[in-house]
Amino acid sequence: MNERPGNQLFDAYFTARDMREVFCDQGRVQAMLDFEAALARAEARVGLIPQTAVAPIEAACQAGYYDFAALGEAIATAGNSAIPLVKALGKQIAANHAEAERYVHLGATSQDVMDTGLVLQLRGALALIESDLAQLGETLATQALRYVATPLAGRTWLQHATPVTLGMKIAGWLGAVTRSRQRLQQLKPRLLVLQFGGASGTLAALGEQAMPIAQALAEELKLTLPDQPWHTQRDRLVEFGSVLGLIAGSLGKLGRDISLLMQTEAAEVFEPSAPGKGGSSTMPHKCNPVGAAVLIGAATRVPGLLSTLFSAMPQEHERSLGLWHAEWETLPEICCLVSGSLKQAMLVADGLEVDAERMARNLDLTQGLVLAEAVSIVLAQRVGRDTAHHLLEQCCKRAVAEQRHLRAVLGDEPQVTAELSPAELDHLLDPAHYLGQAHTWVERAVAEHSALTA
Repeated sequence: MNERPGNQLFDAYFTARDMREVFCDQGRVQAMLDFEAALARAEARVGLIPQTAVAPIEAACQAGYYDFAALGEAIATAGNSAIPLVKALGKQIAANHAEAERYVHLGATSQDVMDTGLVLQLRGALALIESDLAQLGETLATQALRYVATPLAGRTWLQHATPVTLGMKIAGWLGAVTRSRQRLQQLKPRLLVLQFGGASGTLAALGEQAMPIAQALAEELKLTLPDQPWHTQRDRLVEFGSVLGLIAGSLGKLGRDISLLMQTEAAEVFEPSAPGKGGSSTMPHKCNPVGAAVLIGAATRVPGLLSTLFSAMPQEHERSLGLWHAEWETLPEICCLVSGSLKQAMLVADGLEVDAERMARNLDLTQGLVLAEAVSIVLAQRVGRDTAHHLLEQCCKRAVAEQRHLRAVLGDEPQVTAELSPAELDHLLDPAHYLGQAHTWVERAVAEHSALTA
């Protein structure tokens, strides 16, 4: 491998391998070389350079010919990666076809090479992310339908609230995934565009042939030709980074929910188990939420990286000093973190282990208190809201003080039994009868996912 040494111990945990390949040194260099080869083809198409120069230039545009370590050292002096790469490319071509060398990089500037190369990488990254999001969405849709009627305690401010269903909770995760897929589709026309402006963005070096070459270059790379070069207008990249930040945050929410449901005190939903997964170096009994940790970790790290992209937006004039440089490793790292989070999310969602019996027991931990609202709502229609609320509040306090089930306390309260029969009280204190629109929310989330996937 023609790779420089790096910190790779954590890569398999936090980053998907196929995404790291997009943004490894070879991926970066090849994307820039793809720009140079396409530029030669475009300029030959409009007659600016001889057709005979194209093949030698294309032949030299193979990343494997170049010493990445030497390029890295040269960047420290040159200030960007395109300058030493174009020099090395010229030497590679000249060794076999001296005349073709004079037509390399004609009319382009370093940032054209680097930005368009980045866009080509982002196109690959975007395809990977969209594929993983679609797969995750399909898995979540299946799980949401599977557990559409499985009650568990809703939790607000980390306390038991009224019952929900596991399917409804999963549908919430699914909805966020669907919206992120929609956002990615919407931004593609703004992101997947050519960067080609020459020295100061005017393409003056190409004269009257500038626009035909730009259009031909865009076509060669299968990119859109934007309204103008965007050397110091970085909203396209920041928009993409922002959507990735939303994805990271949504997956972090999924990871946070899973990790809390896995707590010993809850023990309702678990990541899939596997030999050696989630163990402790000292405690044999442990089964830690190692997948959720990646989701939460990425959601914690990405906002800081995203702030760098936002901070780098007010770039000076027609070429930035330092702010552009701050982007180079930032957006790729965001892509890598999101890719790792997606891979872990797919593993977790696909193998979700659910203890419905434990959910039912946990729902009854407060001995009926989570259904006090259900009784209060019905009772209010018969004795008035304030009276019903006060009465239920007192009964709840008595149930806690006497360590009795709310059903028993309500059965002993004449003001309640005068209005509600034993059968009505049994019905109202059954979690399965107080799930509201949980089923509807699942159906709607799955339908929106399906509509996007169709």
